[in-house]
Amino acid sequence: MLRFAVRRLAFAVASVVAVVVITFLLVHAAPGEPMLGTPERTVASPETIARQRALFGLDRPLPEQFLRYAGNLARGELGMSFVLHRPVAAVLRDALPNTLLLGGTALVASLLLGLAAGALQAARHRTRTDALLGAATLVLYSIPVFWLGLLLLLVFGEGLHWLPVSGMTTPGLGDDLSRLGRALDVARHLVLPAASLALVQAAAFARFQRSALLETLGAEYVRAARARGLGERAVLLRHALRGALGSTITLAGLSVPYFLAGSVLVESIFGWPGLGRVAYDAIFARDYNVITAVALVSGVLVAAGNLLADVALAVADPRIRLGQ
Repeated sequence: MLRFAVRRLAFAVASVVAVVVITFLLVHAAPGEPMLGTPERTVASPETIARQRALFGLDRPLPEQFLRYAGNLARGELGMSFVLHRPVAAVLRDALPNTLLLGGTALVASLLLGLAAGALQAARHRTRTDALLGAATLVLYSIPVFWLGLLLLLVFGEGLHWLPVSGMTTPGLGDDLSRLGRALDVARHLVLPAASLALVQAAAFARFQRSALLETLGAEYVRAARARGLGERAVLLRHALRGALGSTITLAGLSVPYFLAGSVLVESIFGWPGLGRVAYDAIFARDYNVITAVALVSGVLVAAGNLLADVALAVADPRIRLGQ
């Protein structure tokens, strides 16, 4: 177990380092200049721009800039935001928990919906239920997440007025609500953006889980369970489902980049104050330090997601040996 974890951890660290290096080189190699101020400000004079470039070290050769950035990163310093004039660590500290809340909620919801739909399809194989759920998951899986987000916003927000359409909390109600009331207010704002991310990925989980379950239901140990007189529901839930979880767990680990990339669009659509929105604004402002820091955090989250998926796969499937 320890050797397995160390090997996976070393690979994760190497992946994160590669992400940081590539991102740093790409954002500095792209044409254009960073916006050294807020978009609302007027265009600064050449002298002011030159002074700001010298302040942030942008007038130095690229190798020197990278070594300086790597040295600061080794000390845990992410630098200053060119646009916000705040430490990048403070920007991430404000935004990251909101993205983790959104992405974590969407991941759990998509897993539960996908597993339930896939199991139902496998149990009702070649019936009308299987066909209808298969068509529904195919349609959902084909819908771009930003289009689904806009559709949910128009129907349940602007049309039916059931749910809020923007932000994370209701303005002006923070001091008048109890802790439970504030949590419920955040939950209401969370429904639409989380559903936009969860429904598309739930369709993918359902399709993978259905195929894996149909294959597992024909395995010898499942036939042995039937021969012992177990009912079909017990065979499905106690034996076949655990053996079929491997592909879904692997897909869950690989879906972390989907939730991070989808958060850029979803957070922009719903005004959710998370990491995706920070990345969106930083890209258009060419805020180098923020872009690289977001790539660093994203790389760490993706590596952690894959590491957890590998461990969960080994726990769920007794046929897998950690030493292999």
